Amino acid sequence: MTSATDVRLSMLDLVAVREGGTVAQALQLAVRTAQHVESLGFSRYWLAEHHNMPGIASSSTAVLIGHIAQATQHIRVGSGGIMLPNHAPLVVAEAFGTLAELYPGRIDLGLGRAPGTDGMTMRALRRDRVETEDDFPRDVAELQRLLAPAQPGQKLVATPGAGTNVPIWLLGSSLFSAQLAAHLGLPYAFASHFAPRMLHQAVQLYRHLFKPSAQLAKPYVAVGAPVIAAPTDTEAEYLASSTYQRVLGILTGRRGLLPRPVENYTAQLSEQERHAIGDFLAVASIGGPDRVRERLLQLQADTGADELILVSDVYDGDLRLRSLEITAQVMAH
Repeated sequence: MTSATDVRLSMLDLVAVREGGTVAQALQLAVRTAQHVESLGFSRYWLAEHHNMPGIASSSTAVLIGHIAQATQHIRVGSGGIMLPNHAPLVVAEAFGTLAELYPGRIDLGLGRAPGTDGMTMRALRRDRVETEDDFPRDVAELQRLLAPAQPGQKLVATPGAGTNVPIWLLGSSLFSAQLAAHLGLPYAFASHFAPRMLHQAVQLYRHLFKPSAQLAKPYVAVGAPVIAAPTDTEAEYLASSTYQRVLGILTGRRGLLPRPVENYTAQLSEQERHAIGDFLAVASIGGPDRVRERLLQLQADTGADELILVSDVYDGDLRLRSLEITAQVMAH
């Protein structure tokens, strides 16, 4: 468990496409953001795999990881995560093995158990493959073998991949991956940036069941945290209205581009809508410097997180960079 003073900060980017903007602009902002958080001393910059969603441009996650790693110097770059049901483990091992050979010591492979999309798109990705609950642990174990040094007589060798030992993380929003990460001795990241309900239970279970492994001697927990920081609480609330609109769209099945901020947005909502957004963003830190620091320190104290992985969806790219800079400054004190 980590004290608040030495908690690491990292970044998860969904590469949001903005209203009035293009995919190319979203990708350019991702590069700027990665370079910016590297200069602020962040530990890692992760990208999430989603498909068939008009507002998210990170679907080809490994390609984008390579692009970001090329544009940065030392920050770790990886997936938060690759949705393993969508891919054959060998393909993932070869892609991340290639990245590890190009950018040694800088690549992370975070794995998720959800398909990260709808059934139709999942069938388009893996054709007619039928998932069972046993597949994920088996696929994770296969990936570990493929990224480890090749053994004498091993018939299936990932080239590139074998011997790169790309660090594998398990991601989750329920108890399943927490138990598997503990059993395998892997670092664990909880997706509290969008599904905070089981955060404390999952982290507690992971620490309780953890078995040391060759990769990790003791439990290591990262926690997803939405952050929108501005010079004042009022401005932060205004900027957060883009996120509020996006969340309401997700909850009502109307996904779209990241919307422009709206003055007094929550005042226009029903109590039920405000409550639903509040549940989704239960661990969010939205406000001026003091409020953001207080909220993040509270989250870290409540969870004992070793690392906070920030999600910051601000419509204006420059103000997004400012949000991350304010956060880094207040957490350094």
